[in-house]
Amino acid sequence: MKPNLIFDFIADKQKNTLTIRREFLADKNLVWDCYTKSELLDQWFAPKPLTTKTKSMDFREGGHWHYAMVEPNGTEYWGWTDYLTIKPVEYYTSSDAFSNAEGEINKDLPRAQWLVTFLEKGENAIVETVVSYKSLADLEQVIQMGMEAGLTATLEKLDELLIILNSKK
Repeated sequence: MKPNLIFDFIADKQKNTLTIRREFLADKNLVWDCYTKSELLDQWFAPKPLTTKTKSMDFREGGHWHYAMVEPNGTEYWGWTDYLTIKPVEYYTSSDAFSNAEGEINKDLPRAQWLVTFLEKGENAIVETVVSYKSLADLEQVIQMGMEAGLTATLEKLDELLIILNSKK
């Protein structure tokens, strides 16, 4: 990431939220595609050295994304996202959870509501993500699990993908 690009990671323990604001060297439409198409998500949505594989995805209101983050040794960490509302190229809301390979939600780990908004800043895009948890304990658990470092590394992989995609234009 270039040092002059916006990157904020703010934990609000009164509201049980994380707010992540991140600028990308790409237009809003391309960044939207990277967040909403499985063939692109699979190229960036996991911190190095992990990779991502989609088992199923239906990006529509009422749809879902079932995916795994995979370690080089093959260990899989499954996730399930339910898409709630979608306003194309503007925002979407979703419910995110840890799951197993069959898509069964792990009720022992925090579930979160996500509001992901796509904004323009000149030729760049800004993605603002507000992640809301049911309790302070849930918020603190994901922070302890390394959410900030993991998300930072994941978004750096998106930076790398956007360079490749922009060079193909």
